[in-house]
Amino acid sequence: MSEAQAEHGGLQLTLSIWHPDCWTLEVTDKTAAGLLAHGVYNTQNGSVKGLFTAYADSISEVEDLIDATRDSSLTDSVLELRERHGATGTGSSPGNTTRELFVEYDPDNTISDSLLSRGFIHNDPVRVRHGREHWPVFFADSRDEAESLLDDIREEQSADIEVTRITSAGGGNPQQLRRMDRLSDSQREAFELARQEDYYAWPRGISTRELASKLGVSKTTLLEHLRKAEAKLLDPDQ
Repeated sequence: MSEAQAEHGGLQLTLSIWHPDCWTLEVTDKTAAGLLAHGVYNTQNGSVKGLFTAYADSISEVEDLIDATRDSSLTDSVLELRERHGATGTGSSPGNTTRELFVEYDPDNTISDSLLSRGFIHNDPVRVRHGREHWPVFFADSRDEAESLLDDIREEQSADIEVTRITSAGGGNPQQLRRMDRLSDSQREAFELARQEDYYAWPRGISTRELASKLGVSKTTLLEHLRKAEAKLLDPDQ
């Protein structure tokens, strides 16, 4: 490792990725639900099985995603973990409804090996929503080297890759970043807009009614999204 590498200690990045022939991107683009990817396991027949949490604001939205996953030509099998059936999304789960799934699929249709082989180390669950994968990764070298290697992956995989967050490995608050991943899309959108508009400043930069109007929801719905987001972000037991 060079002196410069040792000095900055590496980078923490979040990558927003689209690439072809990926079932997770397909089903989250078709439905209102999202996925958290926890781990991948090799099978004897050359495929892989991944453990995923499907999440959404309603049971019907999660079931739509499960149906789309079963119907996809890019998946081989889908096993729903029945013991978690009907989970409400409390605790560390995102959204209001979650299901856990084992999904079998072709490893050639993933981008993980391309990232890992170039030193991008996956260090938290991958969040998939609205047809994009969001990868939290560690990279031990410089920003210039990271961007050069990402260009290689873009060309190799015909992928669209955006760097949405980048900090030094010692910067930021990993626990806080993980807590943000517990929010549903609607909770995250409401909370981030509230921060941008100084809703939490004193005095407030925007009223609750004005913030709800900007978000395009009722005041009651806004307050419900913020209440749930605040509970997940602030409660140390979650």
